[in-house]
Formats: sequence, C-alpha cells, structure tokens
Amino acid sequence: MKKSDSYTFPAVLTYEKGYDIAVTFPDFPGCATSGTDEADAIAQARGALGGRMWCMEQDKEAFPAPSPLRSISLEQNECAVLVDVYMPSIRLAQENRAVTRTVTIPAWLNAASVARGVNFSQLLQSALMRDLGLSKRV
Repeated sequence: MKKSDSYTFPAVLTYEKGYDIAVTFPDFPGCATSGTDEADAIAQARGALGGRMWCMEQDKEAFPAPSPLRSISLEQNECAVLVDVYMPSIRLAQENRAVTRTVTIPAWLNAASVARGVNFSQLLQSALMRDLGLSKRV
C-alpha cells in the first residue's frame, strides 16, 4: 500500500444538550471521539482518525474510499464535516512514543541514585545508545 501524506474523510458531529459533541466516522466503524466544542471535536477527530489509520497501515490494511458528504444520512441533531489528517505527523508521533520498561536494580543502588537525583529514563537511554553505538534515533 502506497503511503500518502494527506487524507480527508467525512465525520458526523452529534449534538446532545449537556454532553460533549460526539464524533463518528461513517467510513471507519468503531472509530469515535468527542470534544467540548466544535474546534475541540475536530481536533480530537484528527487524532482519533489518524491513530486508526496508522494502525491500519501497520496491519497493511487498505483505507476505504471516503464517502461523499451528500450520501451521509443525518439525524436532526447531526452535521457532517470533512476531517483532514496529515499522516507524516501521526507516523512520527507513533515512532517516537515512549514505552515503559521495568528494570531491576539493587536497593542500595536505587537509594544512591535517588539521593543524587538521577534521571533513570535519561540514563538508560544514554547507556543503551552508547552500548548499541547509536548517536541518534534509527
């Protein structure tokens, strides 16, 4: 599957008094989010859609063709909007995401490190990069 940089898909905003604005995607069943207002809902929609599309890329799944706005059935409290996603930023965020690792060290070494204010995450990253001969992210 050829990776493109930008995609645009329709989303449905659903308004219910007293609740956040719900966002769903007709072309991506199960992908949903919400926002406190329209601007927040659209921002959240970009993140949710980008995350779903990134997972599909990892699984080598093809994206559906975007549904035309005029073909989307709406309830009285809904409106359809287009949501654009810029995938390079989504991909980079996923590649640079932090992961949690559990390490075991002797209690005396932990106490001495804490007393000296050692940043365990930074120290481990530096040591791993040095031991692996890496000067930057590969």
